[in-house]
Amino acid sequence: MTEDIKKADAKIGAVHIAHHLASSDNFQALFQEGMSLVEETAMYLDGHGRDEAKELARPASLAYATESMRLTTRLMQLASWLLLQRAVNEGEMSREQAGSEKNKVRLDKLSSSTGGPAWDDLPATLRDLIERSTRLQERVVHLDQMLYRKDIEEQVEEANNDNPVASQISQLHAAFGNLG
Repeated sequence: MTEDIKKADAKIGAVHIAHHLASSDNFQALFQEGMSLVEETAMYLDGHGRDEAKELARPASLAYATESMRLTTRLMQLASWLLLQRAVNEGEMSREQAGSEKNKVRLDKLSSSTGGPAWDDLPATLRDLIERSTRLQERVVHLDQMLYRKDIEEQVEEANNDNPVASQISQLHAAFGNLG
């Protein structure tokens, strides 16, 4: 089915909306939001957040340290992805180069424990920053999947072409679906 869609897209010259979205004003707004969130978080953690952390009880203090590290890591990964995509948009890097570089960026393994017992004891500003960064992460992951899913499908297809057994299995799946 996927191969049929690819052939149909090629015949009619279909335009993939994800590539237009990634280079549109919407992306610029996403980029600005991400970079502003990085800056706001840094200012908070280096300033008022540091003062708030000193006033926390031991369990909340440990949760603060853990969550602030997760937040910082998440934002650095998101900023890396956004900068790579901007480089593609501005012609500084090809989409293929960005695709290989983005493999170093981990968007899917960045979590926070927003329901734990110490969560409610964390400062409201930190919780807000975490929640906003998580929503930004979801949007970036969605855009990333739209942009690079085709690349992954092509890599799998290429690997299947090099492996006759995998190729036969793929043909069986295409003919009979997943019977398991």
